[in-house]
Amino acid sequence: MVKDLYAEHLKDLTSQVTMLKRRNPIFLTLELISFALFVIFLYEYFFVFHKPVFILMVVVCIAIYAVTRFFDRKNVARLSLAERIQTVYENELLYLDGDFSRFGDGEKYIDKHHPFSTDMDLFGQLSLFNRINRTVTTGGSDSLAQCLISLPHSSDEVRRRKESIDELAAMGDIRTLFMASPSSSIDTAKISSVLKNASSTRVSPLFSNLLFLCVVYVFIALLFVTITLSIFTPLSANVPVLIALLMLFMSLTVASRTLNRISRVVNRLTKELEGYVNLFKVLKDIEFKTHYDRQLHQKLFSEDDNSLAALHELTRILAAIDRRGNILGLIFANAFFFSDFFLVRRFTRWQQTNLSHLPLWIDCVSQFDAMMSMATFRFNHPEAVDAEILDVDKIVYQAMALYHPFIGIDKAVKNDFKIDDGAFYIITGANMAGKSTFLRSVGINYILAMNGMPVFAQSLKISMFNIFTSMCTTDDLTHGISYFNAELIRLQQLICACKKSEHTLIILDEILKGTNSLDKLNGSRLFLESILSLPVSGVIATHDLELSKMADSDPQHFHNYCFEVELGDDVTYSYRITSGVARNQNATFLLNKILTQVSQ
Repeated sequence: MVKDLYAEHLKDLTSQVTMLKRRNPIFLTLELISFALFVIFLYEYFFVFHKPVFILMVVVCIAIYAVTRFFDRKNVARLSLAERIQTVYENELLYLDGDFSRFGDGEKYIDKHHPFSTDMDLFGQLSLFNRINRTVTTGGSDSLAQCLISLPHSSDEVRRRKESIDELAAMGDIRTLFMASPSSSIDTAKISSVLKNASSTRVSPLFSNLLFLCVVYVFIALLFVTITLSIFTPLSANVPVLIALLMLFMSLTVASRTLNRISRVVNRLTKELEGYVNLFKVLKDIEFKTHYDRQLHQKLFSEDDNSLAALHELTRILAAIDRRGNILGLIFANAFFFSDFFLVRRFTRWQQTNLSHLPLWIDCVSQFDAMMSMATFRFNHPEAVDAEILDVDKIVYQAMALYHPFIGIDKAVKNDFKIDDGAFYIITGANMAGKSTFLRSVGINYILAMNGMPVFAQSLKISMFNIFTSMCTTDDLTHGISYFNAELIRLQQLICACKKSEHTLIILDEILKGTNSLDKLNGSRLFLESILSLPVSGVIATHDLELSKMADSDPQHFHNYCFEVELGDDVTYSYRITSGVARNQNATFLLNKILTQVSQ
């Protein structure tokens, strides 16, 4: 259904883009014709007939050209936006087909020391971030990453985030327009750096001096008075020329150095700021109902400061600074209007009035950007459900028909599973039987639930707790850390984290797999026995069937589950978790099959 909706929108957009493209040559032709007629009528008036009707026709041609040019620009802007919206729908169709290459993968956020992000495949190609990310600003990308790695500490925060996601998920047109508004990704870090430098840019007090401002106005008035007198009286034209030259000299002397400094600081920001203006336009008139969205919106568009008008003014100031590259225009504007002086005054006023608010505005847009991405993820997965968050002071995890979101509802094998407070679940099974995927299913659905996003299960009841995982430990040859040493360091981090937290769920895939079998067994027992005194529950996958005997000696804390395989002519995988200890292993069976095939 979602795919059909995107396909229908894309079909409509394709027709609209085609229509807008057909208008381009029409506008261009009208512009060329009106300009050609303008030249012809002007020539006829001055060199042939000298009749007033030709002047009237010149005016008409200018008017036609101006109107045509206006609608041409509007058509180009509409075409550009329509093509960007078209791209949004194309990207979503690719996403639903399993192609996430159009979206940032968040590889820069990978941190192998984080409690769970690496093991849960939060970042990198084909990661959870890669699937969720639709951000159009780098600040939004950072905000989304922060949501995934820093889970909320209260059920109210989870509820508010969920309400925001639900509200935005229902605003399909708004989300699409938001994602299509910037012509390219906006570099928030670049803007923040520029703003920091802009705040420290010193401007001479002369530009705020009322007396000097009066002098400037006197010179401008004097220039136009002398121009008028030189036309209608015997006053020499040299007088206004000298005054204009003096004004040019004064303006450039007073303002050019300051403007050059400002230009070096804010140069090349116009594109980013235009993108922000478009995002602000999308958000401005929306009447949000949820607490989270309404609060962000109020910060952006409070009565005390008009953020959209402020950004418009800054883009106009930057455009005016860019136009200074036109030498003839620069000379004319300064000689007649002290343009550089007034440009510095505009920047100074903007700096004093709005610069301190801009970081807050950018942060609010970044948060909206992240929420738009999560809302799109919710919209794209109607098969997922809302988790029930229990406000209890213990670990609760009750899942019905749980599966991993990366697999998809049609292919996934769904499992029921329950985790009690203070309990440890030792999961045995053959290679490729589904142990690691199940562990990730437990963790990644919890992360989704804590962010107010839907989970991939028939139902999921959870309380709030921390999670810590150890599944993908690697060595670090650069720092001389062996694989076994890296495992020990990770387990040490785990114990320290559990001591600081009220409740922690640990998810482990093979404890101490970097040592021999007996040492591994003894070390695993020692580790699990030592953390029984901590506020911890755990899910531990292992190939070591001996470790499952801990359930015999301490059935209150340890419970055995397994992923069983059936051995016959081939290996049959059920991918279903059941209580008990795995009976069959497949390594020798599969190796023997390979050796038999090779020897034939």
